[in-house]
Amino acid sequence: MSQTGYADKPGGTDGFTLLEVVCVLAIIAILAAIILPAIPRGTSRPRLEAYALEIAVLLRADRDAAIWRHTPVATEINARTRSIRSGATGDVVRMPDDVHFEALLASRCNQRLAGTTIDFFGSGMSCGGTIRLMRQEAGYDIRVNWLTGGVEVVPANAL
Repeated sequence: MSQTGYADKPGGTDGFTLLEVVCVLAIIAILAAIILPAIPRGTSRPRLEAYALEIAVLLRADRDAAIWRHTPVATEINARTRSIRSGATGDVVRMPDDVHFEALLASRCNQRLAGTTIDFFGSGMSCGGTIRLMRQEAGYDIRVNWLTGGVEVVPANAL
């Protein structure tokens, strides 16, 4: 016996065996495989607001281009591809699949069909429209005023 009162192990060492380490790692891997899919992923509220602001900037740039060029500029809204394409620059903003995307657009504008675009004119006026982005309880409306062509972002529940 040793001075501590415990029997000495002949040739033994303290520590973990390889089998014990592998078992612990396997348990951790199984727990990670179960827990990780349960962690919510997706568009956060700040990211949703960033998408709304990005769309508003694109719309304002198209309005400014129409005024500057003295010619109409049409911003294309494509619900199927969940995208908005600038008529002035061709830039595209795409919405992720977890964001509910809808648009309320004028069916006719300036004596022509306009159902998939928001048109801006050289005078600053537009056909107007509203684009709504929703994710769970959070949402934003990007509104284009038909008279002034002004663009604003408001929480979706605001009047």
